Amino acid sequence: MKLCKYLTLLLFLSFLTGCERRPAIGEVQWVTMGTVASFKFRDSADAAKAQIVRDTFAEIEKLLNAHVETSELRRLAALPDGEILERCDALVRPCYEAAFGFRDASQGVFNPRWRGEGTMDLGGIAKGFALDEAAKRVGVCDALIDLGGNLKVCGGVWRAGIYGTDKIIELREGMSSSTSGEYFRGRHIKDGRTGGDVESRATSVTVVHPQSAMAADALSTILFILGKEKGGDFVAKEFPDANVVWNP
Repeated sequence: MKLCKYLTLLLFLSFLTGCERRPAIGEVQWVTMGTVASFKFRDSADAAKAQIVRDTFAEIEKLLNAHVETSELRRLAALPDGEILERCDALVRPCYEAAFGFRDASQGVFNPRWRGEGTMDLGGIAKGFALDEAAKRVGVCDALIDLGGNLKVCGGVWRAGIYGTDKIIELREGMSSSTSGEYFRGRHIKDGRTGGDVESRATSVTVVHPQSAMAADALSTILFILGKEKGGDFVAKEFPDANVVWNP
């Protein structure tokens, strides 16, 4: 169950290409999907692409907002999984499919129905999905999309410092990262198997994925719930292309 997670402010960003410091020349910020989003760019010609990202996030939020009764997610939540996949908007079907897939792979640790049958919550994966879709629409450019601390690189090389540590991760074109932790909001991440609080000893866990922000989003939650030992075994077996940074 899960999956209310808070990623805003988990990462402080510095921007580099190779050994040469190249700060973003511009940034557009706005509020969406219950958090703060931003589009950072190094070429003024890409400034207008922020609107593509905004429109993408708004479109997905309208469909997947669990807190709005008229959203498609709320209307379909009572249906069996298979019927949801048949009746949902084609845009967001990959998000549902991935959510069900992560539920099965994690044996319920990640569970979009953690509140019970007849309910649906994609909060632990929707932001990652939105990042992947936005990046696809924007295309390759020297820019970084940030959605509540979930990161997706459209092009160039960007570095991120993980909050509360001296660790730095480097993200290149197509790469994504997501961090899960409870040191800002307290205990709020839930175990999909029980609906209860998490007993993780980690302060946070950051997942870097070479292609998928959606995978990084879901995996960071799964690993935080499982803890370092079991989580490490899980990711090594199921998602060996993902890199993990534990804190501590």
